[in-house]
Amino acid sequence: MASRRAALFLCSVPLLFLSQSMTESAQNGGGAKRRLRPNVLVTGTPGTGKTTMSSLLADATAMRHFNIGDLVREKGLHDGWDDELDCHVINEDMVCDELEDSMEEGGNIVDYHGCEFFPERWFDLVVVLQTDNSVLHDRLTSRGYMGAKLTNNIECEIFQVLLEEARESYASEIVMPLQSNNVEDISRNVATLTEWINNWRPPVQSN
Repeated sequence: MASRRAALFLCSVPLLFLSQSMTESAQNGGGAKRRLRPNVLVTGTPGTGKTTMSSLLADATAMRHFNIGDLVREKGLHDGWDDELDCHVINEDMVCDELEDSMEEGGNIVDYHGCEFFPERWFDLVVVLQTDNSVLHDRLTSRGYMGAKLTNNIECEIFQVLLEEARESYASEIVMPLQSNNVEDISRNVATLTEWINNWRPPVQSN
């Protein structure tokens, strides 16, 4: 599975149940500062619509949106360029250092095609966007993906690599897969997540 993750170039659950389960999970997750708003991670194979949906969700909820790919390029949070993978070599420690203060405050939407290197305590919800292979193929070819780069990403979606990674890295009850094939899906997902964010309450801290 590691080889498939390396190829990810830079390289419906009831809301009440989710809210209750995630609050319980957060109580056990620790964290130095009590957040007043949740942090949401949006992940998925390239081409599943992470940035589009995250931007709309940020507008709907007045949350901050961090696109990790853009952040890495703008802040130089990388160790150079990988010609073979056609991407920056992300420096995970630098990315985490850059985000730490904002994540402690809460109210963030983080958008990235990987999830395992982020601290588990950061997130109250992990959204995994999924797209049908034919739709994803068209989206990636329109971006100029071809050859191994195209094939590797399609295979990652077929084998649900990002969903598996999310479930291995975070408590299963906070992982929410959502279909993302068209505009209607995006609108429905934004509405679902906006409701979840508006209903979220900080966990009660035990003495």
